[in-house]
Amino acid sequence: MSKKIRPPVVVVLGHVDHGKSSLLEAIKDLKITKKESGGITQHIGAYSVEQGEGSITFIDTPGHEAFSAMRSRGAQIADIGVLVVAAEEGVKAQTKEAIKHLKETGMPFLVAINKIDKKEADPEKVKGELASQDILVESYGGKIPSIEVSAETKKGIEDLLEMIGLLAEMEDLEADFEGEAKGVVIETQIDPKIGMTTTLLLKEGKLSQGDIVGTSFSSGVVRSMEDFQGKKIEKATPSMPVKVSGIKGSPQVGEEFKVYKNLKEVERKDGEKRIEIPQELNISENALNLIIKADVLGSVEAIMETLKKIPREKIGIKIIKAGVGEVNENNVDLARAGKAVILAFRVGSSRVAENLSLKHEIEILKHDIIYEMAKEVRERMTDLLETEIVEEEMGEIKVLAVFKTQRERQIIGGKLLKGSVEKGSPVKIFRGGEEIGKGSLINLKKEEKDVEKIPEREEFGMLFQGETKVEEGDTLIPFQKKEIKPEL
Repeated sequence: MSKKIRPPVVVVLGHVDHGKSSLLEAIKDLKITKKESGGITQHIGAYSVEQGEGSITFIDTPGHEAFSAMRSRGAQIADIGVLVVAAEEGVKAQTKEAIKHLKETGMPFLVAINKIDKKEADPEKVKGELASQDILVESYGGKIPSIEVSAETKKGIEDLLEMIGLLAEMEDLEADFEGEAKGVVIETQIDPKIGMTTTLLLKEGKLSQGDIVGTSFSSGVVRSMEDFQGKKIEKATPSMPVKVSGIKGSPQVGEEFKVYKNLKEVERKDGEKRIEIPQELNISENALNLIIKADVLGSVEAIMETLKKIPREKIGIKIIKAGVGEVNENNVDLARAGKAVILAFRVGSSRVAENLSLKHEIEILKHDIIYEMAKEVRERMTDLLETEIVEEEMGEIKVLAVFKTQRERQIIGGKLLKGSVEKGSPVKIFRGGEEIGKGSLINLKKEEKDVEKIPEREEFGMLFQGETKVEEGDTLIPFQKKEIKPEL
């Protein structure tokens, strides 16, 4: 076995809208020319850029939720992390989650303070907030490098890549470039021309066209291979992302793959596997039923990881089915039978499915951002909770005199001790500190004139209506009924 230095694999993490995607695009624009890439319109989940005498591979995940899903399968995907924090916003909720992920992996990482071109940018404030999360950058006496960058102007991008290169040198990353290939599944897509394709990231060895590849969920012969630029290639080496066709079944994000001598040697569980649905998202009572359809398996798993973070004490989530591809007629029929909502992430729906969903009033929630999809799921869950009706007390009236009593009506005098009271207000009647009944003030009088409301600390007359008879010395509490929207 002859080992040699391999390129580092880098994952970019951070809060939504802090510029992760923009930073990756800026690196592409700076390091990959349009002539070389053909524009790179395809999405294969990873790409490589030249840096110094070597290269760097970036994992282009749909967010750190997908990265978390990969790690949950035990796959060591990345060697180095880049934590992106917006210079004008600082540390946010998902920044803290990303920090947690990075600490759990134990991988080296650096901080990219992005958007320094903004007028409100305050890099020192960002460093201080990171320190409160036990992330000490070098300028604060720590060991974590920080680079100030702008995806917009591309300032600091070269410095960022150089620092990644230095961290990689310190890690002394090596791999066998000649043995049988093994690595990790990055994502799976459906190509309209060639069908199912799988993006693989090699960790060891050499992958060639014609090799037999197997995972615990799939197997097949590599029919074709493309690099991240869509160029046909015949072999792939460590840290290289490659898009292959010919793998059948359902290879899942984060699964490890290896090359076998023949198909019989491929270790598989019984039959073709469907997407695994986490147990906590598969309850049967008092739940929002969901069907998930997404562009790639990585997105499906990222969605499920995000849904697991939604509070489910009051109402749960049940995923009836999850899969890749556009929403079809069968999905709508299943949603109708299971009273489910369909989540469509970065996919459309067939014309038949669209018409059927309109006819039977089946919701298809279409989104391109997981965070926004999760927000709408929360709203649907909240809608299923019963609205709570509370009685909000508005004031306190002391009954000073009862002037006239008729059946279910009384003319009384009183003083508004505090708060407010309006014509028509419902009231609770208290005697000796205990509630004895309810009624309403159907009219108010002040100095023999009808009025709509009474100022605080004023004496006034009122026409009370109710079955309980009011007595001098009683306390009346005006109230209003208020609907409180439940929270998860």
